[in-house]
Amino acid sequence: MAVINAFRMDGLGNNFIIIDRRQNSINISKDKILELGSRVSFHRNIEFDQLIFIEKEVDRAFPITIFNSDGNEINACGNGSRCVAYLLSKDLNTNKIKLKTNNRFLDANIIGDFNVKLGMGKPIFDWDKIPLIKELDHDNITLNIDGKTFTSGFSLNVGNPHIVFFVKDCFKYDLKILGPKIENHEIFPEKVNVTFAQINDKNNITVNVWERGAGLTKACGTAACATAVASLSKKLTENDINIKFKEGILKIEVDKDLNIFMTGPVSEIKHTKLEI
Repeated sequence: MAVINAFRMDGLGNNFIIIDRRQNSINISKDKILELGSRVSFHRNIEFDQLIFIEKEVDRAFPITIFNSDGNEINACGNGSRCVAYLLSKDLNTNKIKLKTNNRFLDANIIGDFNVKLGMGKPIFDWDKIPLIKELDHDNITLNIDGKTFTSGFSLNVGNPHIVFFVKDCFKYDLKILGPKIENHEIFPEKVNVTFAQINDKNNITVNVWERGAGLTKACGTAACATAVASLSKKLTENDINIKFKEGILKIEVDKDLNIFMTGPVSEIKHTKLEI
């Protein structure tokens, strides 16, 4: 059994294991990622929502490869990207880092101690690119779950697929039960991240999030972005929005061209070891 060095970080309680393979090729099987990420695993000291590999620099950008705790690879992780950018900024002694995911480039700026602003690109609304199983009105999705009807769901892609429901009390809904049923609904061929959002005022939203492949998490950066875009599109908020999670706030700005910018805190960098 090999032992490898890794880093532990989090963004508002959204937990990550980060493995730097810029110098050394390190591979971990899907089954091993699933074992390490299991909420009932004996690896309690390394519990994580996502595991992220930092790859060798290509054209002044650092590719990252992201896996959910269920072992499946995904295309986006906002809080994880902010953590990786902060880690690289310390290693390279720079305040600007460019990352590359499977489907977009992300420009990060370190704007203070443990504070990172990340350009997330633009949202995608095309039904076949979200994706949805068929052509539907992406901003008015209706789902029937356990005999209950959920209406006016706003579906979009911000690097990964999301659906957002705006409700009076986002914690009234038990996402441990509803989350996996919506995530795996037939309408979403690549599954979906689920957010129940509560509008507090024109600049503040409280959210409850179920992450595709990770479950109930304390925070989710792409969910914050999706929620901000959805609320702005529905004219429920302005374009400068605080998204409140259980352990803090992400500030989301959406410019006139629908470019999304996410700013928020990251944790200190901790060293750990993995047995693989």
